[in-house]
Amino acid sequence: MWFLAIGVLLLLMKWFEFGPVGHWSWWIVLLPFGLALLWFEVIEPYFGLDKKKAHDDIEKVKEDRIKKAVGERQIRKR
Repeated sequence: MWFLAIGVLLLLMKWFEFGPVGHWSWWIVLLPFGLALLWFEVIEPYFGLDKKKAHDDIEKVKEDRIKKAVGERQIRKR
Protein backbone atom coordinates (compact mmCIF):
# COMPACT_ATOMS: atom_id res chain seq x y z
CA MET A 1 0.00 0.00 0.00
CA TRP A 2 2.92 2.32 0.67
CA PHE A 3 4.09 1.91 -2.91
CA LEU A 4 0.77 3.23 -4.17
CA ALA A 5 0.76 6.20 -1.80
CA ILE A 6 4.32 7.15 -2.78
CA GLY A 7 3.45 6.64 -6.45
CA VAL A 8 0.44 8.93 -6.26
CA LEU A 9 2.45 11.57 -4.42
CA LEU A 10 5.27 11.44 -6.99
CA LEU A 11 2.76 11.46 -9.85
CA LEU A 12 1.06 14.60 -8.52
CA MET A 13 4.42 16.27 -7.93
CA LYS A 14 5.51 15.44 -11.48
CA TRP A 15 2.19 16.55 -12.95
CA PHE A 16 2.33 19.96 -11.25
CA GLU A 17 6.13 20.17 -11.74
CA PHE A 18 6.66 20.65 -8.02
CA GLY A 19 10.21 20.62 -6.66
CA PRO A 20 12.92 18.44 -8.10
CA VAL A 21 10.39 15.73 -8.98
CA GLY A 22 9.20 17.92 -11.84
CA HIS A 23 12.51 17.36 -13.60
CA TRP A 24 12.73 13.62 -12.99
CA SER A 25 12.13 11.06 -15.71
CA TRP A 26 8.67 9.50 -15.96
CA TRP A 27 10.28 6.10 -15.41
CA ILE A 28 11.39 7.11 -11.92
CA VAL A 29 7.98 8.58 -11.09
CA LEU A 30 6.12 5.46 -12.27
CA LEU A 31 8.53 3.01 -10.59
CA PRO A 32 6.48 2.78 -7.33
CA PHE A 33 3.44 1.64 -9.36
CA GLY A 34 5.53 -1.11 -10.93
CA LEU A 35 6.76 -2.14 -7.48
CA ALA A 36 3.17 -2.21 -6.21
CA LEU A 37 2.16 -4.42 -9.12
CA LEU A 38 5.08 -6.75 -8.39
CA TRP A 39 4.17 -6.84 -4.69
CA PHE A 40 0.44 -7.49 -5.09
CA GLU A 41 0.63 -9.92 -8.00
CA VAL A 42 3.82 -11.89 -7.30
CA ILE A 43 5.20 -11.55 -3.80
CA GLU A 44 1.99 -11.67 -1.74
CA PRO A 45 0.54 -14.77 -3.44
CA TYR A 46 3.91 -16.54 -3.46
CA PHE A 47 4.34 -16.19 0.29
CA GLY A 48 0.62 -16.55 1.08
CA LEU A 49 0.36 -13.05 2.44
CA ASP A 50 -2.88 -12.34 0.62
CA LYS A 51 -4.91 -14.64 2.92
CA LYS A 52 -6.82 -16.04 -0.05
CA LYS A 53 -5.68 -19.55 0.73
CA ALA A 54 -6.80 -19.20 4.34
CA HIS A 55 -10.24 -17.97 3.27
CA ASP A 56 -10.59 -20.83 0.80
CA ASP A 57 -9.71 -23.35 3.53
CA ILE A 58 -12.33 -21.83 5.84
CA GLU A 59 -14.95 -22.06 3.09
CA LYS A 60 -14.09 -25.72 2.46
CA VAL A 61 -14.44 -26.57 6.15
CA LYS A 62 -17.78 -24.74 6.25
CA GLU A 63 -19.07 -26.62 3.20
CA ASP A 64 -17.95 -29.97 4.66
CA ARG A 65 -19.73 -29.16 7.93
CA ILE A 66 -22.95 -28.28 6.07
CA LYS A 67 -22.80 -31.47 3.97
CA LYS A 68 -22.25 -33.54 7.10
CA ALA A 69 -25.19 -31.90 8.89
CA VAL A 70 -27.49 -32.38 5.90
CA GLY A 71 -26.41 -36.02 5.57
CA GLU A 72 -27.16 -36.72 9.25
CA ARG A 73 -30.64 -35.22 8.93
CA GLN A 74 -31.46 -37.44 5.96
CA ILE A 75 -30.35 -40.54 7.89
CA ARG A 76 -32.52 -39.59 10.91
CA LYS A 77 -35.63 -39.12 8.74
CA ARG A 78 -35.47 -42.70 7.46
